Amino acid sequence: MYSRCEILFPHSRVGGLKKLKGDEWRKLTERIALLPEIHEDSLSFSHMMIKLCDCLNCDLGSYKAALGCSACSQRTINALRDSDPQLKKRFEKSRKEVRLYLNETELP
Repeated sequence: MYSRCEILFPHSRVGGLKKLKGDEWRKLTERIALLPEIHEDSLSFSHMMIKLCDCLNCDLGSYKAALGCSACSQRTINALRDSDPQLKKRFEKSRKEVRLYLNETELP
């Protein structure tokens, strides 16, 4: 029933968000969409979206999961009253958290 449903915001959905806010947001999403999904900035953007969309509380039986990540993330960004600079600040905060995690974690 949900064979193509992701539980956490996937990098492949970044491009679908570019027209939802202003020019700064569009530039950010276009830049992130071109990066590999394991790039620090891609991870940071996904981290930000996971927090904004409340992905950690999503489950396959929920209405949000039935909508899918594309629709959920678009609805979330559309519902935010944040300006482009505020969204950029959210991204920078997520980037700091991801960097801190990566610096403290010994990866294989």
